[in-house]
Amino acid sequence: MPRLFLIMTCLCSLRVSAQFLDTLHNVFNQRSHVDARLESRYGLINNTATMVRGVRLGIAFNRKLRLGGGLSWLNTNYFERRILIQENNEVIITDRYLKFAYLCFYADFVFHKTKRWQLSVPIQIGGGGAWYQDRAKYDLNAYPKYAIFLYEPGITVQFKIFRWLGLGSDFGCRMVLKDKRITERISSPIISLKLMLWPDQLYYLLFPKSKMSTKKGPAVW
Repeated sequence: MPRLFLIMTCLCSLRVSAQFLDTLHNVFNQRSHVDARLESRYGLINNTATMVRGVRLGIAFNRKLRLGGGLSWLNTNYFERRILIQENNEVIITDRYLKFAYLCFYADFVFHKTKRWQLSVPIQIGGGGAWYQDRAKYDLNAYPKYAIFLYEPGITVQFKIFRWLGLGSDFGCRMVLKDKRITERISSPIISLKLMLWPDQLYYLLFPKSKMSTKKGPAVW
């Protein structure tokens, strides 16, 4: 009986996988458009609220699947104050700022869509560097730098204001694999705010009779 159950489970899994691959094949063969975003992700570092800024650029296929990449960086001046006592009893107070930046790749699959509202499941992975420095402004020459890798699953809610402009928000979790010399706890629940722009849809609206609009347009909701 367990062997029969295992066989049935494998057959069902193969069938679901085949259906998923067929769905992906159909999605990739549909119309595509540019997906551009500015993001602000809010989370915690050692229980302190912080913000990570990001820019994204990718391609959306049939408004069902978005793929792309971007750059993110810590936008909060998170620091640790250190008090050092010298041999002559002189007290020196210094601030050590944590900085990090990373490249990321994202995939975002839409499972519900109306004219203005959309729900999707985003997955984002990335890698980059983290380091400490003695001033608030980013110093890319600061050394040493330590490797970090991030995985951020979540769920996205999106509202379209116009055909070419929308707002979105992610609710998810930031999981970080980092060098042990970075002592801060960076993994955290996250919420992000997005300003979403579809420049091709704006172009189709502004120039409906252009050659590109005739071929790939018109703008759609």
